Amino acid sequence: MAIGSAKTSAIKRSQKEAALFRLISSLVHQATLEQPSLQGTFVTRVELSPGKTLCHVFFYTAQGQEHFNQVLQDLKLFKPSMRKAIADEMQSRYTVDLMFQFDAQFEKKERIDRLLDSLKDQGSSGS
Repeated sequence: MAIGSAKTSAIKRSQKEAALFRLISSLVHQATLEQPSLQGTFVTRVELSPGKTLCHVFFYTAQGQEHFNQVLQDLKLFKPSMRKAIADEMQSRYTVDLMFQFDAQFEKKERIDRLLDSLKDQGSSGS
């Protein structure tokens, strides 16, 4: 029985993460319209802490981590209004706290994708 409840808990966690991702992505998009410095910055994924009280929001910007560190101050200004929107939208006893981070994992994935594309292009031009 414990295995079934663990599976159910994992499913519920994934559902909440997906709902948070959609909502936070939409809120960040609205924020980019109001704050030009945020343009080109987007949410790549969200992860809930084990206690579901902290939501790590991962961002990527093509300008790199240094640019993200500058944009982070602007993102922090929108944090209270984002938490309010999350509280209004999601039916939950507690509103998650938000932690903004640069997504270095996404950057690595992009680099690998570019490398694979260049190899594919070399392979097709060599035929």
